[in-house]
Amino acid sequence: MLIALFAALTAALGLLPPIPVPLVPVPVTAQTLGVMLAGCLIGPRRSGLAMLLLLVLIALGLPLLSGGRGGLAVFVGPSAGYLLGWVVGAFTIGVTAARWGSSTAALFVANCIGGIIVVYAFGIPVMAVVLDLPLTTAALGSVAFLPGDLIKAGIAAVVAIAVRRAYPAAGQ
Repeated sequence: MLIALFAALTAALGLLPPIPVPLVPVPVTAQTLGVMLAGCLIGPRRSGLAMLLLLVLIALGLPLLSGGRGGLAVFVGPSAGYLLGWVVGAFTIGVTAARWGSSTAALFVANCIGGIIVVYAFGIPVMAVVLDLPLTTAALGSVAFLPGDLIKAGIAAVVAIAVRRAYPAAGQ
């Protein structure tokens, strides 16, 4: 149930309109907030499976990505690496949060590691290949995502701590 819930939450965050980034064909979306919340709240295995479930539904054609995108084409586009990074990123957040996650600061760091560093590690190289850009150019273009992603990491940490306090079984 939690796997389906967090896949649905991440999909629902796609209803918020994407914010285009100048010079980068990948928009800023709220969906990485779902990746971070899943990692903070349902552990590594379930959060990774939640993101995998979401990607399977997207591959089947459901328009669950920001802007109503879906289908196999998104897995060969510039954002494909970021999408694949969601699975590993959520898992990484879950592992890190399980080890350090008793404070907002610890969860913020976990979100930065898994939700930013890991996701970018998948997204930037794939975007560079798909767009035939030098890796450095793709990486520099991705710097535009950092402010929003840092804000999402903070929001996810604060929300996760609040949920854990209200429902102590969360995060186990």
